[in-house]
Amino acid sequence: MKLNERSLAFYATCDSPADNSGFLYKRGERHTAYHRRWFVLKGNMLFYFEERESREPVGVIVLEGCTVELCDSAEEFTFAIRFGGAKSRTYVLAAESQAAMESWVKSLSRASFDYMRLVVRELEKQLEEMRWGLAGGCGGCRGQPGSWKPKPSGPEWSPERLPALPTIVPKENGCAVWNNMPGADRPPDTSSCVEHNGEGTPRPPPLPPRRRASSSEAGSARVAVAESPSTFCQLHERYGREVARLRQDWLERRRGPR
Repeated sequence: MKLNERSLAFYATCDSPADNSGFLYKRGERHTAYHRRWFVLKGNMLFYFEERESREPVGVIVLEGCTVELCDSAEEFTFAIRFGGAKSRTYVLAAESQAAMESWVKSLSRASFDYMRLVVRELEKQLEEMRWGLAGGCGGCRGQPGSWKPKPSGPEWSPERLPALPTIVPKENGCAVWNNMPGADRPPDTSSCVEHNGEGTPRPPPLPPRRRASSSEAGSARVAVAESPSTFCQLHERYGREVARLRQDWLERRRGPR
């Protein structure tokens, strides 16, 4: 990977906030002596300087494909940054205290983009679970998407608890025949102005009994049906006017004299 030295130096010394910074002892690659260096962690790059006031870093360690682990050494509070591969270099560092070592190990372990990718995936998974929970009405429950089932708020459903269906009103020629309903053949109650059925709802007035047509009327009706295709409409209008007149008379009788 090609790195621009000026860009790296500017990034190392700019005013952008650092993830961690402090003095660490770094063991040399050829000589095993430890040298005190000022380290600055920004993102996945670990810069180290000779002094805290230095303007340019001595080196940089790109923290990708590496592991941070404690190691046995003559120095106290020692840890190592190991890279995969036979010829890869291992950086051995030592902190000045136990708290400083734990802080550096934690921050260095979380600096790579691989770790950030895992964190983002986990956060996306949690967000998706929260959205499914809110959509299902169970708040922020941590269930698998699609596994939520609504719980019945009332008693459990059973066929015995279903309400009885209303009686279907019989029809004749597309019109309801109220006289065929159960109890409709009883004499009207004159104690009140409006009749009510057993459920307390007003009952419509009964229709007059159907008349039986004579032979002459039946013959004329058959002739009219043969002559005009609109006989049904005419009969509908005729009996409709008769029903309306009878209903009006019934209402007036119910109201009584004023």
